[in-house]
Amino acid sequence: MRWLIAFLGVAILAGVAAFVMITPVEDGSPTSGSSPLSPSPSPSVPVPEATEFTDPCGTFDTAMGAPYAITGYWLVPTADHCTWRRQFAAIHKVGGDTVIRIGWGLQARRVDDDGRILDREGKIDSRYEPCEENGVPCVTAAENDLKAANPGNRVSWTFVYRTDEAFGSQLFRCPEFERKIVTRKTVFYRIVATDDGSDDASCENIRGKGRGYHVILIAGAHEDSLTELLDLGDQFGVKVFPALPLAPRDPAQQTRAAKQGTDTLTTLTRRIMQDYGARFRDRPSLGGFYQPFELQMREMKYTGESDDDHPTLKMYASQHQIVEQEMPGSPVLVSPYLDARKDKSFSATPKQVARGFEALVRTGVGIIAPQDSRGTGKVGLFWPDQREEKADRRLWPVVGEKRNGDAYHGSTRDYYREMSTVRTEMAEQGHNVELWANVEAFEPSGEETCAAGYDRGSTDKERLDTAVAQVGRYVSKVVSYMWSDFYTCGSPSLAEEIARDWNRPIAADAVRMQRDIQDGMEIRGYNMPMGSKVTITWEGQQEPRVVDVAGVNLTDMPPGLPVRMETAWIPFDWSQVPEDTWVKVSVAAADGRAASEPLHVRVRL
Repeated sequence: MRWLIAFLGVAILAGVAAFVMITPVEDGSPTSGSSPLSPSPSPSVPVPEATEFTDPCGTFDTAMGAPYAITGYWLVPTADHCTWRRQFAAIHKVGGDTVIRIGWGLQARRVDDDGRILDREGKIDSRYEPCEENGVPCVTAAENDLKAANPGNRVSWTFVYRTDEAFGSQLFRCPEFERKIVTRKTVFYRIVATDDGSDDASCENIRGKGRGYHVILIAGAHEDSLTELLDLGDQFGVKVFPALPLAPRDPAQQTRAAKQGTDTLTTLTRRIMQDYGARFRDRPSLGGFYQPFELQMREMKYTGESDDDHPTLKMYASQHQIVEQEMPGSPVLVSPYLDARKDKSFSATPKQVARGFEALVRTGVGIIAPQDSRGTGKVGLFWPDQREEKADRRLWPVVGEKRNGDAYHGSTRDYYREMSTVRTEMAEQGHNVELWANVEAFEPSGEETCAAGYDRGSTDKERLDTAVAQVGRYVSKVVSYMWSDFYTCGSPSLAEEIARDWNRPIAADAVRMQRDIQDGMEIRGYNMPMGSKVTITWEGQQEPRVVDVAGVNLTDMPPGLPVRMETAWIPFDWSQVPEDTWVKVSVAAADGRAASEPLHVRVRL
């Protein structure tokens, strides 16, 4: 819908006919040219504080040398703080202006008779064992303090949460019963919360009546990692999205959030957000927050009023409401996955995914960045006229040697198109949500695996370019899972491929557009400057047409497109193309490098 509105505006002003994208193109030779037209400036990207900085880890260049179409990346936490600097420098070098941080989960744990935290095997957990107060385990100390205030108080459950962050005093609601315990390696934070999730505003009720309480024991760090990451964000011109606490999973259905843990998760989220508000509210490098609980995008129900609302969406809404209350204006980003495989009973069609998107919007999320799911093989990158062709060989381990149309309900582009339509409809109802794309930078399997604990194979820039082309017209930003280690493994690494080939053309969209009295085409995409050439072919054509780009950025881009997307206009007489014919449009740079994924368009006059 968003594209259609923008399209109609162009039609009124410039005489436009609609196009539908589709398949690859062969190189051609004949040329047709026209006089160049003056360009308009491209949008800017965040600017770092300085061109370089030096600290004990070394000297780091903050220049953006290779601004690729993907502008954000997930990062896995690391204990080496110098690695963070190298990662930020490498990400920013290839155009990254956003870092999304993987986080940790809140877990319910049993304790032994002495109050020591047990791991899942029933052994004393060495991570939390050092937490003692006057020789007493911290959980037991918390219960002793609660019972001293009122003998009717009891600890009904214990939760743990690990992080490499350090928190301030705003984490505590009742300093008399909640405290910071400093050990040699770890700083522990002891929080008590009513087991009904009410999280009283004062401590009076602890003395007033006996109740059940949950103890939340946080294992944190001496130095705050988030402060350091935000400082790096300022230095490199990067927005940082730290992760919210991850909800406990339902033991009976691991893909869903546990209902029993939602109230405690809400309390922990509120406390952390209050602490963030006191310390980071005005930090320009704080981009928002990442919701790390992953779910499949499919038809789901969420009204906010029904007992049968999806339990994970209920948890989302609870957490997102706290973020809005404590950190207003900070969007929550969620990245659900897609599954288009026809042979799976739990897969979903593009229309079903669109209805799930609507339900997800109603939880108060600010950014939805669906995984394109090509890396896992759950969705394919193909165009409508490729439905009868065999799926990419790299997908065979997942779907077999099937044709695209037999393997999948739709392509990546089909799903993002439907979600884009719903995004526009929800915006008209007052739900301001952004649609991003999360491009998976790996293959379902491969001889070379990149990340520890993953059996995923490495991919290449050509496949990334294809993914960007598939989603580019429907999203406002393209991000990717994940930098460490999928972009850094192998020789050359994916990051190295991007650094040397970042400015290869990527065409994502096209419309028929006249300029003055001359018929032509406006192509939207990346890296299509003056000097680029466009090869146009169709079935039955005697010879390909090669046309010089005659102007770039001649019209204002529709709102909500990626920041580096630009336009290129070429003269072309569409009357010579038979109606309802698929036309292949291949964009090549002046040095001859052609786009990995040419456009395929069909004109309907």
